[in-house]
Amino acid sequence: MPQFRKDVDKVIERARRSGIIAMITIGISLDSSRAALAFAESHDDIYCTVGWHPHGAHELTEDEIMALKNLAKNPKVVAWGEIGLDYYRDRAPRDKQQVCFRQQIRLARECGLPVVIHDRDAHGDTLRILKEESADEVGGVFHCFSGDWTFARKCLDMGFYISIPGTVTYNNAGEQREVVKRCPMDRLMVETDAPYLTPVPYRGKRNEPSYVVLTARKVAELRNRPLEEISEQLTINTIRLFGLKDINI
Repeated sequence: MPQFRKDVDKVIERARRSGIIAMITIGISLDSSRAALAFAESHDDIYCTVGWHPHGAHELTEDEIMALKNLAKNPKVVAWGEIGLDYYRDRAPRDKQQVCFRQQIRLARECGLPVVIHDRDAHGDTLRILKEESADEVGGVFHCFSGDWTFARKCLDMGFYISIPGTVTYNNAGEQREVVKRCPMDRLMVETDAPYLTPVPYRGKRNEPSYVVLTARKVAELRNRPLEEISEQLTINTIRLFGLKDINI
């Protein structure tokens, strides 16, 4: 990402010093997926995903699908995503978004990879397509979860994980905090969505991997459990979903 071009090595070092033992960088197009894989291959503790974001659903071609599939064969690729539906921005026609979403779920199943799901103002269609395409066979995570507990329970019933970004530290995050309190701890994850959604007290600045500790701290506070206990379970969940078998905790 251009936001990290000047100081990426320092960003990675800060993450390691904060206790982060592995990081996953996300693909949202063919070019970004290639870049994510190249970056992951240059660091032992960094992995990546490949996928096509719904914003560009109307531009996805068969050649790009095949290229993504070839990238997914690399062992550094641990998931297919970020994929899904975005009815908030609506930068691509909704029917094209749905076709693109279905195509990529099928590819994820073919490759045996979990999915990283982007769902914005599209809860009903997202769940319907996940069910119709049997996405539960590979599992996955709802990235930057934005629904209430009722929707979270439906996602959990299908076997998916819930991932919480730094917005849980914001004062207006009532619904998100309720999800954190009620979600089974073995199905909860945290993320940065760097460089966006920076947690308090750095809100408004560039987000980075080391700040995920602040999100984990808020989860521990909401669950009334020690940070060390929460961090260990969050790490276990991440290792389990993404198959990070070479990571020791």
